[in-house]
Amino acid sequence: MLIRSSLFRKAAARLSLLFAALWLAACDVPVAGPVGGPRVDTTRAVPVALLVPAGSAEGGAILARSLENAARLAIADLDGAAIDLRVYDTAGQPGRAAAVAQQAVDEGAQIILGPVFAGAANAAGVAVRDEGVNVLAFSNNSNIAGGNVFVLGTTFQNTASRLTGYAASRGRGDIFVVSGQDTAESVGRDAILRAIAGSRASLAGQATFPLSQAGVRDAAPRIAEQIRSSGADAVFLTSGTSGALPFLADLLPENGIAPGSYQYIGLQRLDIPSSALTLPGLQGAWFALPDPALGRSFDARYAAAYGSQPHPIAGLAYDGIAAIGALIRQGRSDALTARALTQGSGFAGTGGAFRFLADGSVERALAVAEIRNNQVIIVDPAPRRFGGAFF
Repeated sequence: MLIRSSLFRKAAARLSLLFAALWLAACDVPVAGPVGGPRVDTTRAVPVALLVPAGSAEGGAILARSLENAARLAIADLDGAAIDLRVYDTAGQPGRAAAVAQQAVDEGAQIILGPVFAGAANAAGVAVRDEGVNVLAFSNNSNIAGGNVFVLGTTFQNTASRLTGYAASRGRGDIFVVSGQDTAESVGRDAILRAIAGSRASLAGQATFPLSQAGVRDAAPRIAEQIRSSGADAVFLTSGTSGALPFLADLLPENGIAPGSYQYIGLQRLDIPSSALTLPGLQGAWFALPDPALGRSFDARYAAAYGSQPHPIAGLAYDGIAAIGALIRQGRSDALTARALTQGSGFAGTGGAFRFLADGSVERALAVAEIRNNQVIIVDPAPRRFGGAFF
């Protein structure tokens, strides 16, 4: 088990760092109430600031370039909307993010796209809140959402709600939740508990374990016994492939929680890296993802334009520009206000339909996938609409 799991470390290291960057908790969360937004002259090119971590640690320049490329690809696709994109470097630091966000607004930016890191996004939002400028951050941390900050990354709550609802509809609604003892997994656990409470599913029980190889190994027999005695028919795991999931996928079945008898559900993506698909313990497991066909289409268009594959979160920059462009195209002076951004019909993005909610989080239309014979099989396609609006 340890040998097989070690295969994931290098392949998943980039994903792990990316996840930590997107989610990293921030200290000064903006006030929850939404702000308005500037008045926009849609007959002229609208200034949009793109905040990227070009000067941050290793990989920052590559990420920054990919985000800018995706944003410019989206601008080229716009019909009936003109955007003046202005790029600023946050260096991945909250203080720098606050400074360049203020600079961008002083220089005329009417909305901010980015930054990446949650702490930097929070700082940028605080810096320009008094000017009534909204921030569409690349984070998936709903803790920083609210006020003038909206997050573009898929949140735990969005994923948990999609998977919990699907499980209940398939007769797998007695759910046992297993989470590691760290901040991010605790937030994931709480999202699952809220999703269960708001659905036809029920909570069969929950267990935690120390987030280490020894912690997983020692806790597995206890957790397995709790699952058996709970009457659960599904096991919802908050860990990802870059963390404890490969160990759990071996140890829980070894202790009698067989995939054929219990439905495994993953809060995080189970197909990254692709070697995760070969784990015997994950055969039959469910997870959620954006529409894969649309994602492949974006990757192909990006590669054709720039000669390389996009960074995994580059599509968020495209989506942000697509949303801004769709609102500008309406020709209204309030196009970039919180009220406009939270229109119920949402927007069309690289992975399908998405919309911003009043609390600053995002709801994305997600597909449910199953790992079957080492392959990803879509068992429930992503919805194509919100509130009757088709895309």
